[in-house]
Amino acid sequence: MTSTFKTQSIGVVLHISRYMNAKTMRIAAFVLCFIWLVNGELLEADQDASVPEDWVLVERAAPLEEVELTFALKQQNINQMKELLKLVSDPESHQYGKYLSLEEVADLVQPSQLTEKVVQSWLQGHGVKNCHTVLTRDFLQCAMTVQVAEALLPGAKFHRYIRDSHTLLRSTSLYSVHEDVHQHLDFVGGVHRFPPKGKDISKGWEGARPSRSCHLGVTPSVIRSRYNLTAKDVGTASNNSQAVAQFLEQYYHPADLAEFMTLFAGAFTHMSAVERVVGTQGGGKAGIEASLDVEYIMSSGANISTWVFTNPGRHESQEPFLQWMLLLSNMSAVPWVHTISYGDDEDSLSDAYMNRINIEFMKAGLRGISMLFASGDSGAGCRHLTKERNTFRPSFPASSPYVTTVGGTSFKNPFKVTYEVTDYISGGGFSNVFAMPDYQVGAVQAYLKNVQPLPPQTYFSITGRAYPDLAALSDNYWVVTNRIPVPWVSGTSASTPVVGGILSLINDQRFLKGLPSLGFINPRLYKLQGKGLFDVTEGCHLSCLDDKVEGKGFCASPSWDPVTGWGTPNYPVFLKALMD
Repeated sequence: MTSTFKTQSIGVVLHISRYMNAKTMRIAAFVLCFIWLVNGELLEADQDASVPEDWVLVERAAPLEEVELTFALKQQNINQMKELLKLVSDPESHQYGKYLSLEEVADLVQPSQLTEKVVQSWLQGHGVKNCHTVLTRDFLQCAMTVQVAEALLPGAKFHRYIRDSHTLLRSTSLYSVHEDVHQHLDFVGGVHRFPPKGKDISKGWEGARPSRSCHLGVTPSVIRSRYNLTAKDVGTASNNSQAVAQFLEQYYHPADLAEFMTLFAGAFTHMSAVERVVGTQGGGKAGIEASLDVEYIMSSGANISTWVFTNPGRHESQEPFLQWMLLLSNMSAVPWVHTISYGDDEDSLSDAYMNRINIEFMKAGLRGISMLFASGDSGAGCRHLTKERNTFRPSFPASSPYVTTVGGTSFKNPFKVTYEVTDYISGGGFSNVFAMPDYQVGAVQAYLKNVQPLPPQTYFSITGRAYPDLAALSDNYWVVTNRIPVPWVSGTSASTPVVGGILSLINDQRFLKGLPSLGFINPRLYKLQGKGLFDVTEGCHLSCLDDKVEGKGFCASPSWDPVTGWGTPNYPVFLKALMD
């Protein structure tokens, strides 16, 4: 159907409506809406407009209420960028470590002039003028009324939802865009996608009791003892830096960090304050998640400049994760290692959204930035498809082929520094969306061939990106939050900043020798085949509670496995393996 025909059809309906009764008027209105929707095309073909159970509908949004939407413009040279990332991340390539600046990345992938012109003309044609972009010019963030947003995105109907004390505007109907701009956009942010509820990352020791001459939970000294870090293993390079990102109204308190370092970090040189906060710290109580991340990246990556990226929910109609990516796309100088304890179920996100976020991860890798994500705290996960059929439930961005994903372990004896076994909550498995990247095919196929019995293949995709890539302790941490030392904090939210800090220490030694940062480490990590890591070979993680798998997902094994990856760091050996 051509645009001319659509316009003529609408005109005919409007013309004859004056002769209709109330019933036929309703039919005509339906036809008119249908014609208008056909005039557009769904931008995200697999949009999920459902509402999570913890969000409650309040009311229809008023026409003049303001929303802020993010338009992801189509980028150029994506295949070229993929190939270039392989080259700069492969230690056997002559281009290894020859990273690009943000400006060079922008020149490579920024939208075409036609794309920019078409999208801007479309927005301005609807009176949208309050927009700003980023240095790479591939995102436009625009404020507008609900009335204008719904005109721009036929099908969208915004409502107000509340969870606890937080409110936001979302559409629970599918949106489309005019066919003229469809080919120039990847997705529109701020329409669907509800922020997930923060997980309870604490769990008890389940009745265990400590004995003599043993530790009473994981602290920086325990981390350093297990992973063979000495008091001299601290940062000294002036050009080194690391970061954590916080979402969902999670904040750290500087006083908590200072007290934590006083209590637990007296044996080695360290910093007791964050160098920079990007964003705005909210008020109120500190969050355990934020406190955990900051305290352990700064104690494992000791004496290294640390930034905190924080999203206090200022843009309530935005996905917080997208806000963070926008910040990175607009900063020429950012830390070399980022750790993030955040994720969504793959099936709750559209492919278009996840593929575009993957491009952002590739851009970070091209700049020499290491992105570390927690693998999650639900084991293999479980998705109920029908009354009789379940599957495992991968998490994103943990399942992205362009990030390094960190799983979790526990001490065999929870009160002694012993060898490690699987932490049963450690997330892991196989993506249902992303194909297995070349760098891990050999390791993963060896696992699938040699480890028996595996869960039924109806529960996971044997050709998907497998994760995690490595692991660290994730059980029974001490954290200081709101000036109170809190024990028994657990989750891959703990293991991820620990690994991030260790990679920062390795970057530090590389910088002192004039070497580039580690960047996207996965291709090199899989070529090392576990060198420099303690192999974890015991334990399984949880999954669906049904009669086919009975709550068990995948199990650890010698070499790589989808529970703990290649294992946990043995710092001096790992350092040596990564110093060329």
